Parts: sequence; C-alpha cells; structure tokens
Amino acid sequence: MEYSDDLLRDVLTRTKRVAVVGVSMNPVRASYFVARYLGLRGFDVVPVNPRHAGDVLFGKTIVGALSEIEGGADMVDIFRRSEAVPEIVEEALAHFPDLQTIWMQIGVKHAEAAALAQARGITVIQDRCPKIEYQRLFGELRRGGFATGVISSKL
Repeated sequence: MEYSDDLLRDVLTRTKRVAVVGVSMNPVRASYFVARYLGLRGFDVVPVNPRHAGDVLFGKTIVGALSEIEGGADMVDIFRRSEAVPEIVEEALAHFPDLQTIWMQIGVKHAEAAALAQARGITVIQDRCPKIEYQRLFGELRRGGFATGVISSKL
C-alpha cells in the first residue's frame, strides 16, 4: 500500500496520544522499541496488553484493553496478527470518538476493518511502522543505513 509522505507526515505531526496494542515488555521485540521510541519523541504512549495489565512500562501502567483508556487516543497502533484487527478497530471506534488514525504495523493488514474505520472518517495506514516513517520523514535515519532501534547522533 502506498501512502504519500505528506499524509504520513501529517499523521505523525497531529498525533499526540498513541495506544500501542500488543506492546511487549521484552526489549528485543519491535512493539517494545517502537513504543519506547514514540515516547522518546514526545508522544503520550498508552501501552495495551491484557497479559501485562497493571504492570508498568516506560513509567506508564499497561492497560488490558482500549476500553480501559481514559481520555481517548489520537492513534491506535496495532501490533497484533491481521485476524485480530477487526475486534481492535471496533473497540477503538466504540470508545474513542475523537480517534484520528488506525495504524497497522508491518505485516498487519485487514481490508474490511480498514474500510469500516475509513467510513467513519479515520485515516488508516496498513503494513507500515510509525518509528521507521518518523525517522525517514524527520531526518533521523543514518545515511546509507536502515531503520534500527538506534538513533544516529550525526544528523
């Protein structure tokens, strides 16, 4: 799926609060370092994982479900298998009246769930990573390198 740089930049600029569904407490997992990275970039990250509900990650209490988040979220970032997406999207639509974006991580796609969210005026991005896009669009990727968990100090 193709998305314009302008669209991706707009989403990453307007987003303030991100619910990361499927966040891991394991620092080698992508969901961990993406959530950590977003938090370090100033996003208010709300970690969501029923297996770790009540634990603390990055100074935030992990919640078990989107419905437990008070104050809503601008974006829901999904680190779950594609077949889990419809339930997550339905929960997000039911509980976040001001939701702006559904973002499905690399390898995660679901056309019907995307269409449902888009019909409600929500931007949907599939099969992409906000960390990689942020680094690429805002000049944090090392020249000649690739996106890793490390941020170059030579900008």
